[in-house]
Amino acid sequence: MHHISTKIKELAQKAILDCYQVKENSLIIKPTSKEFDADFTIVIFPLVKRLKKSPQEIGDTLGKYMLDRLEWIVDFKTIKGFLNISLSDRIWFDVLDDIADTPHFGQQKNKGEKLLVEYSSPNTNKPLHLGHIRNILLGWSISNILETAGYEVVRTQIINDRGIAICKSMIAWSLYGENKTPKSQNIKGDLFVGNYYVLFDKKFNEEYAAWQKTNTAQIIFNNNSKKLTEELFFKKYKNEYFNNYSQLGKLTRKMLQDWENNDPDVLNLWKKMRSWVLEGFDETLDALNVSIDKDYFESETYLTGKSIVEEGLQKNIFYKKDDGSVWIDLEQNNLGQKIILRSDGTSVYITQDLGTADLRYKDYKMDGMIYVVGNEQDYHFQALFATLKALNRPYADKLFHLSYGMVDLPSGKMKSREGTVVDADDLIKEVIEEATQSTKERGVLDDLSPKEIQDINAKIGLAALKFFILKVQSKKRMVFDPKESVDMQGQTGPYIQNAFVRIRSIQRKANKMNLNGADSKYSILNVYEKNLIKLLLDYPHTIQIASNTLEPSEIANYAYNLAKAYHRFYHEVKILSDPDRSAVLFRLKLSHQVSDVLKNAFYLLGIQMPQKM
Repeated sequence: MHHISTKIKELAQKAILDCYQVKENSLIIKPTSKEFDADFTIVIFPLVKRLKKSPQEIGDTLGKYMLDRLEWIVDFKTIKGFLNISLSDRIWFDVLDDIADTPHFGQQKNKGEKLLVEYSSPNTNKPLHLGHIRNILLGWSISNILETAGYEVVRTQIINDRGIAICKSMIAWSLYGENKTPKSQNIKGDLFVGNYYVLFDKKFNEEYAAWQKTNTAQIIFNNNSKKLTEELFFKKYKNEYFNNYSQLGKLTRKMLQDWENNDPDVLNLWKKMRSWVLEGFDETLDALNVSIDKDYFESETYLTGKSIVEEGLQKNIFYKKDDGSVWIDLEQNNLGQKIILRSDGTSVYITQDLGTADLRYKDYKMDGMIYVVGNEQDYHFQALFATLKALNRPYADKLFHLSYGMVDLPSGKMKSREGTVVDADDLIKEVIEEATQSTKERGVLDDLSPKEIQDINAKIGLAALKFFILKVQSKKRMVFDPKESVDMQGQTGPYIQNAFVRIRSIQRKANKMNLNGADSKYSILNVYEKNLIKLLLDYPHTIQIASNTLEPSEIANYAYNLAKAYHRFYHEVKILSDPDRSAVLFRLKLSHQVSDVLKNAFYLLGIQMPQKM
């Protein structure tokens, strides 16, 4: 009975064939809008032109045909270009029985395909921040959704542990670190190293400001300003200065070259600082209840990338410029010319990503890859995918960039180098504190032990954080408000958890009641019960949509609508106090299925349910 809409569609297609001798394969069947009293709607507008009949005549003809042939269709109405079909209550009882009897309701058949999902993928020069949280939550949720949709999923990340940006924190610690360690300063390792990344930028800006007052700088400004103000010119000239004049820039570039030439001192410093950061990352992922199956490191994958550069040159897929840099012509993809290797032989991001893709295929022979990366990298992934296609890689046809919008705070945009980023750890702590304050004010957990209270507040806080982020379509830029996220009313994680907890409380009370001997011959559904069953029936379809579109917001919004419908049902219908015992049994069964689906939907979002709140 999970596929009622499919049966209705098949019957409607047969009706069109029998009544009009026309085959119609693209018929649209959807749940009826709330303003009409019916269950499913067949869209008949597209048939008008083909059949040369009025919408009313087509609707009435199809409706009568279907009413005569399917016993659980009890009524129909044609309203303009729509045929609304009403089903008997009996069918909805059967649907609920069917859902209750289906183990792992929503889990779909094995598709025999392996997908690799890349998320998190941080730099080892700064701690994970709010932007990373959106990335990690999207990746984890997409992985769960794809598994439930029948795919085998490998969760992976590429850790950017090399390159010019990493050298900046290494140079800053070498110059100003005084041999301090995370342990000696009692600071989490990723935060400790991140502070040196910020310090590098501060020292560089001081150096740049001083240089701007020199004769050399003024001559460059006068020769190249092109009517720009001095402030605007030097803002644009910053990279040129770093590459050609800066002492810190010179030290940083030399360190990168020494590193790629396996200088033992540079390698030892890099290994030491990287280990500090990785320990910090693991702590943050644990706090988010998220894991990774396989880590890849750019310090290893860039070497494979360089061998692919050689392959591309030999096959004339890449070309070399006079300065020694290597490029690919992607004009036919409207992507221009893309650099693959710098003139000094050091790799760029695409070099590393080419190597990573090949290593992953060697390890997993996956059918496709999904990269969860912010939308500022849209061009990079278009170029990467086009390059892999030009190289004729076997996996190149199934690559997808899950491009997501940035996350701002009510206070505005975040910038890593300036140290204005909100660290993931601080944010996790803040939402748990907000949840703790909220439960404290309501006094609802006073009878529990401190450990139980702490556990529940952590679940509520993380639900607030995760749901608030995942309910927004991934492509949209968003503002995260910690206070708003823990609100017990409205479209929040705690509001949905509250529906689950409410059902658990009802079940505990029901266990103390004597319901033995009560029959289950409940036969007439009210509107609130029917609405809940319809929503439950829609769960597998929602998973399919979320899987096809790689969009966790589909699950988040579904869970909210189901919780909202249950809260309404709870307020409008007697559950345990109805004198009709068969009604009590039915409503307990319905409530149990709602709690199961809410719990499963939240699992897909990476959110746990508390038993009390």
